[in-house]
Amino acid sequence: MPEVHFTIRWPDGEEQRCYSPSTAITRYFAAGETYPLGDFLARARDGLNAASDRVAAKYGFACTSAMAELADIEARAKPFLGRPEASVACLSVEDRGRTQR
Repeated sequence: MPEVHFTIRWPDGEEQRCYSPSTAITRYFAAGETYPLGDFLARARDGLNAASDRVAAKYGFACTSAMAELADIEARAKPFLGRPEASVACLSVEDRGRTQR
């Protein structure tokens, strides 16, 4: 199953490289797009759960790496919750060597 890495920029300017075990995440994020924090978190939850579900369908067990990535994203987002102007930019999406910027 092809892995996908996507790089995001948090409201404080810090960049983070994130992991998805499946290309399912590419239905939720696009390089060059900026998402309000709440929308970003909903997309991350939906996308990483969909990716984990694809792993489960293929291998018979959910992907703990996808769930760990989601937990990390949610923890990193906490300082920005309640700030209506907070947004997260998707800088790139890397799908098996193909990078969108």
